[in-house]
Amino acid sequence: MDKKQVSEQIRSIGIIPVVRAASADEAMLAVDAIYAGGITTVEITMTVPGAVEIIRKLSASRGSEVLVGAGTVLDPESAQQCIDAGAQFIVSPSLSTATIEAAAKRGILMMSGALTPTEIVTAWRSGSDFVKVFPCGQVGGVAYIRALRGPLPQIPLVPTGGVNLNTAADFIAAGCVALGVGGELVQVAALKARKPEIITAAARQFVEIVQRARGCVLAAK
Repeated sequence: MDKKQVSEQIRSIGIIPVVRAASADEAMLAVDAIYAGGITTVEITMTVPGAVEIIRKLSASRGSEVLVGAGTVLDPESAQQCIDAGAQFIVSPSLSTATIEAAAKRGILMMSGALTPTEIVTAWRSGSDFVKVFPCGQVGGVAYIRALRGPLPQIPLVPTGGVNLNTAADFIAAGCVALGVGGELVQVAALKARKPEIITAAARQFVEIVQRARGCVLAAK
């Protein structure tokens, strides 16, 4: 899958589940639960023990069904490791132009983290395909996205932090191309209790909310 196709799939689903787990086993359980709920994109964060090998295993076994990305990537070296393992997109929590450049050289979609308008514009001009606004909830959430979209409508924003079942529709209505969702979807308690059905049910809810919100946006135009 080339970068354009990856971008289209992320936009189509509109949800990027952020998988943070205590073990490789929990991470694999989370991915299966997310997929069962209708979401075919996952972000495995580098904070998961053995993250690179999990990405390698998922890419080999589920790559035809699930778009596998790497998250919490802080430097070009980590990005290269994840790409070599099969990651089809790279996500960072902060702005690193060197990491953006590393992903671009390999033809891999990059989602750089940024928070201020200056960081967001810098990430976009440096070649980040999407810009992850993080931590969005702590600086105003939907209201902050609306403020950014006024002068920066051309930049595809993906809020992470503060996205939940109550705010997801408002983020879509504010113009976000996709939503990064962590603990509100991949619930730690559900993983520890080995109850993937809880995650699957949440995934279905998020899919429905995004689809409904997008329909409302189109109807309003």
